[in-house]
Amino acid sequence: MECEATYRGAVYPWQCDHVGHMNIMWYVGKFDEANWNLFARLGLTPSYLRSSGRGMAAVQQNITYKRELLAGDIVEVRSQLLKLREKSICFQHDMTNAETGEIAAFCEATAVHMDRSLRKSAPFADAIRETALKYLVEPAEV
Repeated sequence: MECEATYRGAVYPWQCDHVGHMNIMWYVGKFDEANWNLFARLGLTPSYLRSSGRGMAAVQQNITYKRELLAGDIVEVRSQLLKLREKSICFQHDMTNAETGEIAAFCEATAVHMDRSLRKSAPFADAIRETALKYLVEPAEV
């Protein structure tokens, strides 16, 4: 499935560091906001997580920085689901400068579905798996 926009925003001057480009902490923050939009599309909505006692925990995140972003730049993140396992997902975010179309950074991350009360990983519900399979860009792994 094609990457879908999961975040849109701007770079503010206070998000820039001493050399004038967006500081890495804000790349992470914008990718985090994209996470929650991607999760919601898969059925991992805030109401589902609250009512089911489930949660999502990041276990790995790798970011590659390609181009700097400056104050005033418009940012878009597009996300795709790469792998679906019994209790975890792997996905990629591509952050672009929306004006130029250039990739500024990309992030590949793995998150685990968990039972919040037991503090242990838990299998995805069938409905979540069925929805997630529609977003998968690579063959499913069980």
